Amino acid sequence: MVISIAFLFCTLFARLFYLQIIQGSSLSTKAAEQWYRDLPLKAARGVIYDANGKILAENKDVYSVYVRPNAVTDIYEVASALSQNLGLSFDKLYDRISTERVSEITVKKAVDKETGERLRKLNLDGVYFTIDSKRNYPEGNLLSQIIGFTNIDSVGQSGLEGYYNKYLTGVDGFAYTETDIKGVEIDGAATKYVPGIPGCNITLTIDANIQSFAESAVMDAKVEWKSKSASMIVMDCTSGAIVAAAITPSYDLNDIPRDDINLLNALTKNTLIVDVYEPGSTFKTFTGAIALENGVSEKAMHYCKGYHMVDGQRIRCWKTIGHGSQSLTDGFKNSCNVVFMDLALSLGTERLYDGLQAFGFGQKTKVDFYGESAGIIMNESSVKTVDLARIGFGQAIAVTPLQMVTAFSAVVNGGTLYEPYFVESIDSYDGRNVFTHQKKVVRQVISEQTSEKMRDYLSVVVSEGSGKKAQVEGYSVGGKTGTAQKYGSSGVAQGKYVSSFIGAAPIDDPKYVVLMIVDEPGGYVYYGSMTATPYAGRVYAKIADYLGVSVQILAPTIEMPELTDVSLADAINIINELGLYYELVGEGTKVVSTIPVAGSMIPEGDVVLLRLG
Repeated sequence: MVISIAFLFCTLFARLFYLQIIQGSSLSTKAAEQWYRDLPLKAARGVIYDANGKILAENKDVYSVYVRPNAVTDIYEVASALSQNLGLSFDKLYDRISTERVSEITVKKAVDKETGERLRKLNLDGVYFTIDSKRNYPEGNLLSQIIGFTNIDSVGQSGLEGYYNKYLTGVDGFAYTETDIKGVEIDGAATKYVPGIPGCNITLTIDANIQSFAESAVMDAKVEWKSKSASMIVMDCTSGAIVAAAITPSYDLNDIPRDDINLLNALTKNTLIVDVYEPGSTFKTFTGAIALENGVSEKAMHYCKGYHMVDGQRIRCWKTIGHGSQSLTDGFKNSCNVVFMDLALSLGTERLYDGLQAFGFGQKTKVDFYGESAGIIMNESSVKTVDLARIGFGQAIAVTPLQMVTAFSAVVNGGTLYEPYFVESIDSYDGRNVFTHQKKVVRQVISEQTSEKMRDYLSVVVSEGSGKKAQVEGYSVGGKTGTAQKYGSSGVAQGKYVSSFIGAAPIDDPKYVVLMIVDEPGGYVYYGSMTATPYAGRVYAKIADYLGVSVQILAPTIEMPELTDVSLADAINIINELGLYYELVGEGTKVVSTIPVAGSMIPEGDVVLLRLG
């Protein structure tokens, strides 16, 4: 008997130990779930700032509306009030409250503050509210493809909002109230709150002022040239920091076209990072730098007769009548394809490819952004001599705009390739630093001596060559223009071009690298020197002014002569006598039209376009 009683007590003790110690926490939680009803309190998402502390993404207070069916005393009244104020179906809402066997119904989220306050004043039994936050972008469409957006639950979906979502997202809190077993709130029960923890704040490398300059430039270019799109990226070449990134067409981050998925995907794509294009003559910068680094003679002369025969194929220079005898300086200034074919062929495939890979082509830059493309570069073992010649002047290779601006930065900054980045620092809501970016050197690509020589060549392009429309008095600019045909599924897409300019300033001690791209400019004027270069010049003038440098774009001082029906030879003589430069469209021997038109006032040393027929 004693043994039986002892065994019974041991069994009871073991059971009590199991319930109170082993399962105590779990059972307490279940009890709380039965006796308390809680509502989520959404933690505020972190704020996104530009480099100067300007707010680019913040939060606005909104309401989430819930109904607890067991606590509703008048279903008709509740369904009527909510449907009228929230734009919902009365019948569907009435049916949900009447029939759904759940303790709580989420009626609507992201209700504006005014509507939420109006509903709260009605004191409807069984209707509950929480104050949440909705993303707000004070600058509207500024940086829309870069910042990205969130969904209705404030979860990052694209752009930096998506890439840095884990930092921007806070820890949610909740409010809970004691209820009976049916979920009806107990009279006099107090609601207790557990506040959320806000997400981290992010400071970008973007300067909103320079971004606004870039945004204006791409919008102007798209309108003026009726182009498919236009884009610009500005980089601090001493660190890899992305200072501005503008793409048009764009969209308002506060009015996202969520109901049209195709339009949404098109407008939100960051083409500066995701898409590739054939760079054309801007790529001659890298062929030249690699040649100099490998000891190719600067004094060697090249002869351009309008084409180069390679492997039995005639590869044309853009100037079909030829440039004649050309030094390397002339080659850069006149953007002569033949000169850079010669350089590529003298380097050979192995040395040229070693150089291109050192600049990062065919590789991702590892920028802090989703969806980056590595570009397209032919397998080295498959390169034929004719391919090598074309790569030399920017054909038969595809790059991303970000790769171009990153590699060009290395050309002008002394030869150092930096990893590009958008985020400068991340800080907790209470000001503790979580992360600060340290500029990352990828590799030394070329020597300081080669870089210095390249700066001289690029300076000549702007002061004397096709880049003259980028000139800014008082703020020295160096760069390279480019024009490339686009390709479709069946080969060359007739009449479709990508026009561009890439440059650095001040060229003697570079800080800002600008790449301007105009995709498919309308009409027959498509050269980068005319459709892209002027906008880079405008941005450089605004940057200089922003920095307190006294500058001005060169003033018009020459009247454009009447050259219509004049022979090409005579037209060239007239242009040369006026100190102007020219580019040609067509292959005739007589000028049929010009841009600008006769009588226009143009800058001294400007580039004009002669259409031949």
